[in-house]
Amino acid sequence: MKAHVSSILLGVRDLDRAKRFYTDGLGWTIKDDWGISVFFESDGASPVGFYGRKGLADQVGTSPDGSGFGGVVLTYVVRSRARVDEVMAEAEKAGATILKPAGPLPWGGYGGTFADPEGHIWSLGHSDQGEDQPYAE
Repeated sequence: MKAHVSSILLGVRDLDRAKRFYTDGLGWTIKDDWGISVFFESDGASPVGFYGRKGLADQVGTSPDGSGFGGVVLTYVVRSRARVDEVMAEAEKAGATILKPAGPLPWGGYGGTFADPEGHIWSLGHSDQGEDQPYAE
């Protein structure tokens, strides 16, 4: 198995709210909306999509009743500290919960963390320590 993710599918309790957050709030473009799931334009990266939480849990054979930290964090690496601040502000304006405001990170970078309205955690970051970062933009 290669260290590659073909797509990221997040289970959500409220599909309409999730779509509004990412489209109206963060400016994502819907590629496919199948009613029970939605996928966004990926700009060449791994596609991100949403699926009803119960249906997705049923599909993978687990309970939809999970709570707390699920052990998954989505990372978004940008090319400047200013862009970290901009994305954090966009997310907060769209309804995200800021978990850690943008600031210096222990390893020398700069970043912040937010949770979308469904509780999925996004970690934004920037590093001055090299050009081979997995930049999202």
